[in-house]
Amino acid sequence: MNMMQRALYQLFQTPGSRISFKEARYANFQSVCAFSNSAISNGSSPTYHGTTILCVRKNGKVCMMGDGQVSLGNMVVKPNARKIRRIHPKTVGGKTQKGSEGDDENSSGGTIVGFAGSTADAFTLLERLEGKLDEYPGQLARSCVELAKGWRTDKYLRRLEASLLVADENVSLEITGNGDVLESHDKVLAVGSGSPFAIAAARALQDVPELSAEEVARKSMEIASDMCVYTNKNFLFEVMDIKEEDGKEGPSDEEKN
Repeated sequence: MNMMQRALYQLFQTPGSRISFKEARYANFQSVCAFSNSAISNGSSPTYHGTTILCVRKNGKVCMMGDGQVSLGNMVVKPNARKIRRIHPKTVGGKTQKGSEGDDENSSGGTIVGFAGSTADAFTLLERLEGKLDEYPGQLARSCVELAKGWRTDKYLRRLEASLLVADENVSLEITGNGDVLESHDKVLAVGSGSPFAIAAARALQDVPELSAEEVARKSMEIASDMCVYTNKNFLFEVMDIKEEDGKEGPSDEEKN
């Protein structure tokens, strides 16, 4: 009889106790099994996670930037992943362009998408979003709402652990893991583990007139990477011309000069 069994025996064999020693041993065995099963279920194979994505709209441009780190538990498995995509509706005849370096030739058209969270889940949602954009071309908000509705009601999609940022020339939206579609009030959005740091820095830099959207995003991501261990400094980004609220499309010639 070990010390634990002896203590249980003394506890349950006191006067007035209705629990026998055998029942106590059985109860102890059940609690150990329950703890072991819990540990096994919670210790399932870790998933690949990608973090931090930031979107900034400023001075006739929208810039979406993300780091390149992909983590598997506590281990970095890839430092240069591409978490930003540009989607062109197939119904318009567009083709996916690789504009990760922010080239001028790719600065207009399509929809920019960035993801954070489980990588496999994010690609599943990207595929669904692309289908919605083909179904509702030029209607980003409606496409996101339809995706969110499926996310909430579909038994398979409901278990996906990822968040998306999407932006076009008219609006920037966040699609959360709860199926919510959010639009920023200050033209700044961020998702991922480093999003609180990135969005705080971007909001502070928004008021600096000489900084472009890309410069605000880069400086903010640098701050986030210094504070979040799951975010590195291998930044990839997409830049697009946007329509201003007053109806002007992109910056004027005087602003460019």
